[in-house]
Amino acid sequence: MPSAGLSTRRAVQLTALLALTVFYAAQLAGALLPNVPVFIVASVAGISLDIYLTHKQPGLLALLGKVRFDVTTRQLLRDMLIVIGLVRIPDVPPDIERPLTLLLLVAYAAHFLCQGVAQFVRRSRTLPILTRNIDASDLRLTIAPPRLLARQPSRRLLRFSIPSTVGLMLSAGLADEIWGIVGLGLSVALSLGGALYLGTWMLPKKRHANEQQALEWLDRWLAKYKPTVGMYFSGGTTSAYQANMWLSTLAELDGNPVIVLRERFMVQKIDATDVPIICIPKVAHLMHLEHSTLKVMLHPANSGKTSQVLRIPTIKHAFINHGESDKLSSCNPYAKAYDEVWVAGPAARERYQLADIGVDDRDVVEVGRPQLSPIEPYAGPPKGTYTTVLYAPTWEGWTNDPGNTSIILAGENIVRALLEDPGVRLLYKPHPMTGSVDPRAGAANARIQEMITEANARRSGERPGPEAAAELERCTRKLDELTTTAFRRGADEVEKMMLQSTPEADRAERVAAATAEWEAANWASFPEWEHQIITGPRPAIYTCFNQSDLLISDVSSVVSDYLTSEKPYAVANTSGLSEDEFRAGFPTVRAAAILSPEAKEIPALLESVRDPAKDTLAKARAELKVHLLGPAEPPSMKRFNQAAIALCEATVARNERVARRTNDIPGQRETEAQEAAEEAELEAPVNGGASADPEDADQVTA
Repeated sequence: MPSAGLSTRRAVQLTALLALTVFYAAQLAGALLPNVPVFIVASVAGISLDIYLTHKQPGLLALLGKVRFDVTTRQLLRDMLIVIGLVRIPDVPPDIERPLTLLLLVAYAAHFLCQGVAQFVRRSRTLPILTRNIDASDLRLTIAPPRLLARQPSRRLLRFSIPSTVGLMLSAGLADEIWGIVGLGLSVALSLGGALYLGTWMLPKKRHANEQQALEWLDRWLAKYKPTVGMYFSGGTTSAYQANMWLSTLAELDGNPVIVLRERFMVQKIDATDVPIICIPKVAHLMHLEHSTLKVMLHPANSGKTSQVLRIPTIKHAFINHGESDKLSSCNPYAKAYDEVWVAGPAARERYQLADIGVDDRDVVEVGRPQLSPIEPYAGPPKGTYTTVLYAPTWEGWTNDPGNTSIILAGENIVRALLEDPGVRLLYKPHPMTGSVDPRAGAANARIQEMITEANARRSGERPGPEAAAELERCTRKLDELTTTAFRRGADEVEKMMLQSTPEADRAERVAAATAEWEAANWASFPEWEHQIITGPRPAIYTCFNQSDLLISDVSSVVSDYLTSEKPYAVANTSGLSEDEFRAGFPTVRAAAILSPEAKEIPALLESVRDPAKDTLAKARAELKVHLLGPAEPPSMKRFNQAAIALCEATVARNERVARRTNDIPGQRETEAQEAAEEAELEAPVNGGASADPEDADQVTA
């Protein structure tokens, strides 16, 4: 369980910290007394513990680094105590202390030299852009240098110090300087050899294109590929799902789509796709898009870096969001910064009008939700032994509003009531950001998972045979091979970029087939009576929709998406509002069963799911589906594509108008006056020479 795991990890960290302190104290005591056995054991144990910490306890190392007790300081202290020990131990001749101390200083000098070369190599391998699904062979990309030498200074220092520590301990125990000289000499040789080997990455054969050459290559690629519509995304490590949900839609658009990212780590967070991906971290380099053929940028989320791309005047921007709900965050005032706001249906349009945040209704475009096509429609009440209930609470959000998530006030009550029904199979899928703001949400999530695990232990029944698990393993391996790139452990971002070049032509179709195969094998590998805790990216939320007979959630986009199936759903009311106020304030719950924080309505809700005659909300769900998601015809994908085409055309028209004003179109100066005169002559009989269309008037006065 998460809470137990956290407690265990903290206990291990405290034990390791205590042991580190004890070893230093013992090493000091052994040096001062002097006591050779204690001195040797404490010195060797100290460096051994430090090596363990670098591999197994990065959290503790980060904490020690914050108090300036990093690995270099710890090793320096350890070696200083060794020197004190050599001075204090009577059997060690005084004449060997000076050369050993001098060699120890040389070893540190060699370490810092290697570290300096490593820094230089790392900087030289930092490109101004990163790509995926693009042939970047012209940049002369090469494999990365060994990770131990280039990117792991802590591990390098400790490992290269092993020979010197062992040699000095042998010299202390045997009173013979040769062992220390050999050990220190080996440590020096390792550091100098590492520096020389790293230096080969600065030779022409291993050096890739520099910053200027990479940016020039970007311009050439943009000119060759001619992108039309891009998806712009910037966010934290847990926010990639906001972009991933739009990948299939982006791939189906007419023209040449592209994905533009801003954070380097995000390149590997984006799911498998054939759409070209460009990561441009610096805002100055982002401006290279201004001179490309890119006409429209789609934005699934707002971020601090969104304003940077909005500066590009030659591109029009549409906010597509990463889900729609009745929460205030779905009507962020930032939306008025975009040229258009694309929403699913009339409900979102009304939401923006009521919010009165400055979004012009003429800029709101209804496009539906294209990615909902995999969701299967309602096929009647449960036919098997069990009623499958999906509980998918949202996260707590950035405010203290108790209505954001049900998991704190109602989650345990909901799960407890569901587990008490022997005919229920529960699928629990919390939001990936649960607990990231409010620790109470994380604690409730952990307790819920404990409840589900205990409930499974009380159940029994027939399980699928070993062939089901073998099939799932086979499908997982197949899907992983198609959706991930096998990197060696030492690969850096440049090497990954080299390996993730142009994908095979039919990869998207093979990924779709492999995903469907994996989903079937996944569900078949579990017994129908077993509750499931789903916290990873697989199975996806829409697959859980298809498995379920009922959804219980909060006011979130999950509810809107689930409505496309027209299956029964319930929403927990933890807002403090009455049921009538709750329904009036949140349109997405108008066709839902409402649950109080005590969840006492669960038995009646399950009965209505099992008996359609008691389901009084079926008609309301069908009507609300159209209100939230728009009409079934034309299909959402077609409407989305038409909106993209229309905005592209608006971009072209805008750029041509600006070009005419600035005389950037060849030959425009000679024809501009004639066009203006002809338009004025046509309009003169109507309104005395003033254009009735503001856009036409703009062209006349250009």
